Amino acid sequence: MRRAASVLVLVAVVSVFLAGPAAATGKTGQVTVFWGRNKAEGSLREACDTGTYTIVVISFLNVFGHGKYNLDISGHPIPGLGDDIKHCQSNGHLVYLSIGGSGNGYSLPSAKAADDFAEYLWFTYLAGTRPGTHRPFGDAYVDGIDFFIETGSPANYDVLAKRLWNYNKDFRARTPVQLMATPRCKFPDRQVDRALATGLVGRINVRFYGDGYCASYWQLEWEKWTKAYPDSQIYVGLPASESRSWVYVHPKNLFYGVVPVVQKAANYGGIMIWERFADKQSNYSSYAIQWA
Repeated sequence: MRRAASVLVLVAVVSVFLAGPAAATGKTGQVTVFWGRNKAEGSLREACDTGTYTIVVISFLNVFGHGKYNLDISGHPIPGLGDDIKHCQSNGHLVYLSIGGSGNGYSLPSAKAADDFAEYLWFTYLAGTRPGTHRPFGDAYVDGIDFFIETGSPANYDVLAKRLWNYNKDFRARTPVQLMATPRCKFPDRQVDRALATGLVGRINVRFYGDGYCASYWQLEWEKWTKAYPDSQIYVGLPASESRSWVYVHPKNLFYGVVPVVQKAANYGGIMIWERFADKQSNYSSYAIQWA
C-alpha cells in the first residue's frame, strides 16, 4: 500500500501539467541505463543494440578501499565483456563502471586508500597500461567511473575524484577519465557531496525514487541540484517499472509532468533508468528516448 500511495502522490503532483507539454528548451536525447543487476537482463552488447540508450553503466565494483576488490555483475560472464564494451563504444555509446552500491564492503579510510584505488581503477579498468596487471576486460577500457556511494563514510571520495581526473593531464585529444555520480534525490547527498564539490563530476544522475519524499518534492529537489552544479549535466533518475521502486512515474506523466519541467534547466542532461532488467520487461526506455 505504501508504494501505491507514493505513486498516487507523484501523479497528483504532476497532474497540474496535463493540459499539454510546455515547450522543452533542453532536449538532449540522452538516456543512461544501469546494467549488471540481473543475469536475465541479457548481455551488455544487447543493451547497447536496443538503440534506446546512449550511456550504459556497468554495476557494481562493490568491494574496495582495503586492498581487496570485487566486481559484482550478478553472474554475467566476464570473458567476452571487453568485446561488448568495444562494440558499444564503436556505436557511439559511453560505458562507465559504477563503484559502490548496497552493502558494506567498501570505504576509503585514508587519502592513501583513495590514491591506491585510483591507481587500481586506472590500470585495471580505465586506459592505463602496466605490465603484469590483470585487466578483466582485456584491452577494452571503460570511459569513466560512476560514484554510487550508499554506505560508509563519505571521506576521501574527493581525493579519489581528483586523483582519477589527474590522469587526464597527459591526454590532449580526449578525456580518458570521465566522472559521474548517482546520488539520492534529497539535496545534498552527504555520501557524495565532497566528490561533487571538486567540480570534476560532469554527469549527475539524481535518483528520484526510493522514498515518499521524492514523490512529493521532486521539483523542489531538482531545482536545488541544477542550481548547485551549473557546470554538470543533471539527469533525472527513474525506475523502469513499478516493481523496482515504490515511486514510479507512468510514461504519460513523464511526458506531461516531468519532462516539461526538467528541460527548462540549462544543465538538464537527460534521463537515467534503473535498471536494464526492469526496462527489458517494461520497455520504459522506448518512451524516454523519444522525450529525453
